[in-house]
Amino acid sequence: MKQLFLNVSDGSMKLIDQPMPTVKENMALVESLYTVVSAGTERGLASFGGKNLIQKALERPDQVKKVMEKLSTDGIVTTIESAFNKLAEPMPMGYSGVGRVIACGKGVTEVQAGDLVAMVGTAYHCEINRVSRTMLTKVPEELTDYRQAAFCALGGIALEGIHQAEVVPGETVAVIGMGLVGQIVCRILNAYGCDVIGYDVVDKTMPGTRLKAFINSGDDNAADMTKALTRGRGVDKVIITAATNSNAPMDLAAAIARDRGIICMIGVTQMNIDRRPYYERELSFRIARSYGAGRYDSTYEQKGIDYPIGYVRFTEGRNIEEFVRLLAQGRISLADIITHEIPFEKAAEAYEMITKNPNHERYIGVLLKYDENDTKWQSRIENPKAKRAASGEKIRLGLIGAGNFVRSTMLPIMKETGLFEFRGLATTGGVGGAQANDGTPFGYTTNNYQELLSDPEIDLIAVSTQHNSHAKFVIEALKAGKNVYCEKPLCLTLDELTAIKEAYEQSEGELFVGLNRRHAPLIQQIKREMKTDQIPAVYDFIGNAGFIPKDHWVHDEAAGGGRILGEACHFVDLIQYLDGSHLEDLTVTAASNNAYPMNDNALITLRFASGAIGNIVYSSMGSKKYPKEQLRVLSNGSVYEMDNFIRLKKYGSTKSVKEKLKQDKGIHAEYEYICKVLRGQEKNTVIADAFRGQELLIKAMQKVKES
Repeated sequence: MKQLFLNVSDGSMKLIDQPMPTVKENMALVESLYTVVSAGTERGLASFGGKNLIQKALERPDQVKKVMEKLSTDGIVTTIESAFNKLAEPMPMGYSGVGRVIACGKGVTEVQAGDLVAMVGTAYHCEINRVSRTMLTKVPEELTDYRQAAFCALGGIALEGIHQAEVVPGETVAVIGMGLVGQIVCRILNAYGCDVIGYDVVDKTMPGTRLKAFINSGDDNAADMTKALTRGRGVDKVIITAATNSNAPMDLAAAIARDRGIICMIGVTQMNIDRRPYYERELSFRIARSYGAGRYDSTYEQKGIDYPIGYVRFTEGRNIEEFVRLLAQGRISLADIITHEIPFEKAAEAYEMITKNPNHERYIGVLLKYDENDTKWQSRIENPKAKRAASGEKIRLGLIGAGNFVRSTMLPIMKETGLFEFRGLATTGGVGGAQANDGTPFGYTTNNYQELLSDPEIDLIAVSTQHNSHAKFVIEALKAGKNVYCEKPLCLTLDELTAIKEAYEQSEGELFVGLNRRHAPLIQQIKREMKTDQIPAVYDFIGNAGFIPKDHWVHDEAAGGGRILGEACHFVDLIQYLDGSHLEDLTVTAASNNAYPMNDNALITLRFASGAIGNIVYSSMGSKKYPKEQLRVLSNGSVYEMDNFIRLKKYGSTKSVKEKLKQDKGIHAEYEYICKVLRGQEKNTVIADAFRGQELLIKAMQKVKES
């Protein structure tokens, strides 16, 4: 199937081939019929992509701040590489459409295969989309012109603004901004029995948008004209749908609202509030959060868990449902708003029109139309452009998973080594696979990981999926006789660890875990110069991990196992490497802080057979300006201090400082080590430490939960 992406670096559009997605629990697969090209949101994204770096920086000072924070801790080269890698990653476009259900996952009971549905969120410009059950609604047969249902996300945005403004039937409502969303807001308000006054710098009134009046928002008498239409009172509510860098819509809203009126923003403008009118008339200002309740809540949007209607009447899904009801009952019509239908294959023309408009066309509602295409049902896509290597020249890789780490770190560094041939990529579908394959072309992409396990041309299976699936893939790959590289953590439970050990002992394949810190040059220098494997040392490590929201999947014990198992295992392994003796004991003491309830603030204490001890402080409470990872090693009259893998300070009879321009956490060296083992040049001496560290961490975290 094909999906449309934006090249963020230059603003161009491209269609990328990828396998059709597989169905998941609480989700449905939907064959797209029409998707909406948003003349607001998507035009802004495309325009942003077409700007140069300086213009991008001026438009997104928030991102510049993040870059500067990273620069202060990670070094200039690492920061620049990270920024350019992000710009090189294509961005999926689209978020609103109508299509036909082709498959339903477990838990989806509201629709069934064959149903026509309106969909939002992951309703990309893509031939087949996987959409959460909470973000789609069935389109009734009464709506014969089902193209209109493709505007459901915009209808949901309009309705959320109306709800947040607490509009009551019979009120007079001002809508500032008569673009696509503004027209939809006006029509819904009219259907609800309100008088609507439209405002814009240009009269864009359409016949189907039945306004009480239109007022040019740039007219100096706009406020007086409004009072003349409202018996001198002003409008009851104001909904701002405009998109502008000006504060003029906010100023106008305050001038035309009645005493104790409500102003709601669903557009994108400056929001400088003049205190005087707000104080004198006790005005209220609201911001509507996109389509409605549930937006940005992963439990709702990704897991498909709905909010009880008794507590939340209009969620994202129920706003879409209400919009479709209004269309089906003829309360509103958007037929006249649809000015363009463009074939999906020519999507680039649609974006050229809404950004540059070389032919000076009048447009408002732009749809991409999807025609029949038998190739979209393919579960495997061959890539003839992928580079092949002579037999034995490179390690042939099969990759399961294409998350952010894979795209931003793993694949770029593997390419940099020149040691790998990218043979096969397996994902369940979605954006990540296309993004990964675009940056690093694989010989083929599939939605069935079993194809990688049975491919005789694959030497190494790499696993980088959600933590709870690591054990499954590792065991199956080992049983298939493959060498396996698994991103940390290796597993989440002791039963999984036992099963992995058994599979490894019975397999001819090697097993590696992505615990790369031991391979970092500065860490190896510390071990070499301090002879930590010969002279017992004291280790003190600070993991300034940073805050991750509570609803992130890594905090979910079933999916991610928590951050101690998921990330602190890195630091345990690092100290294991430096000491070199058997890790005898590991304890975890979690902090008690109501503001940080996820057990991601803890002390980890280590004791080794050599007599060495270690202490790891893992915290999500720290500042982003402080180094993320800091190590101090004290032994035999010396102290070595490592800051974030870019700086090493030595304290002994003299003091010296070594600083690197580029952060090096050892990932490059780790991949080189894997290749040497697979070629018989070295022995796999690290897996035993990985088994031991993971076992003790799992046991320690069980005690934390029981206490």
